[in-house]
Amino acid sequence: MGWPEKAVLSVLPHVPKAVLRRVASRYIAGERLDEAVSRLKDLAARGHGGIIDILGEDVTGEAQAAAVIREYCAAADAVAAAKLDCYVSVKPTHCGLRTSEKLALAQYRTLCTHAKQLGLFVRVEMEDNTTTDATLRIFEALREEFTNVGLVLQSRLKRTPDDIAKLKPGPLQVRMVKGIYLEPASIAHTEPDPIRAAYVACSDQLFARGANVSFATHDEPMGAELVKLVSKHRRPKTDYEFQVLLGVQEPVWGRWLAAGHPVRVYVPFGPEWQPYSLRRMRKNPEIVRHVLRQTFGLS
Repeated sequence: MGWPEKAVLSVLPHVPKAVLRRVASRYIAGERLDEAVSRLKDLAARGHGGIIDILGEDVTGEAQAAAVIREYCAAADAVAAAKLDCYVSVKPTHCGLRTSEKLALAQYRTLCTHAKQLGLFVRVEMEDNTTTDATLRIFEALREEFTNVGLVLQSRLKRTPDDIAKLKPGPLQVRMVKGIYLEPASIAHTEPDPIRAAYVACSDQLFARGANVSFATHDEPMGAELVKLVSKHRRPKTDYEFQVLLGVQEPVWGRWLAAGHPVRVYVPFGPEWQPYSLRRMRKNPEIVRHVLRQTFGLS
């Protein structure tokens, strides 16, 4: 990344909101639920299942957490009404975990109950290491009551193989991610190669215990290694899929889909689009160059 892109990175929060919104439209479905459903329908027509996510995190207090879950229930209703192959994915701190674990678990229970009535799945997402233990406890509590619930695990964290080993027996749905949270080297892999190696090893471990594994990645070489695991464990297409972010490396999705692998797209929406979009831009120099051109009217 050259100095112009680095300069833009340093001032991204001050770039006019209208410019950021134009660029972000590639990576978010919009601010409204109907916009997200429209994008999901377009993806379905191209052969992709969906994941719907309402952008936001770190809500505090019961009233705010309950309001978030009402929005998620409305999103689940819209997905079911449209007969889409889609599920909802929710961060623990968006359910009030920063206030209390008890509050977050109660909100997840409300959503899982509603989603079960609609025949929909709910994913418990994973955030930074300060929330890992509570998230695992919440997931295990939900598994005792619901079959329509899954978890996210991060290969970046060194503890993940142990966490997999400690998960209770029974049907298990896991989305493997590398992890976007920059954690201390004492508890996390910090270089790309060890993170990739851990991702493949954790996926292998999950398959060995009979889990359904979703590969959340755009890393095509690593994807080839994951496909080998599918063959090694003789898993049908119902037991795995690739999961990708809206607007990110779409040619890779196409190659996986053309090769016969299921590819599901994560579709975020909501008024809290700006923090999510800034994270995406900081991770992708090409987006930064686009912001530079948009901001200064360059061709």
